[in-house]
Amino acid sequence: MMIKVCMGSSCYLKGSYEVVEKLKGLQEQGEDFELSGCLCFGKCTQGICVEVDGEIVEGVTGRNIQPILDRIRSRSV
Repeated sequence: MMIKVCMGSSCYLKGSYEVVEKLKGLQEQGEDFELSGCLCFGKCTQGICVEVDGEIVEGVTGRNIQPILDRIRSRSV
């Protein structure tokens, strides 16, 4: 799984760093995915945006990233 977190100014100010830290913690707990940052998905008003295997998810927070990943994984099974 490839996860890209928007680090553009709008998402960064809304807390994308917290999302990155949460994802790093999940990796340390054994979750298997590649993590990278990117600049902008062009959806600045929709909150923090994360791309998971090509699907852009809007309104991501440190609190809801785990359920989002679980939902995406369950669709691919």
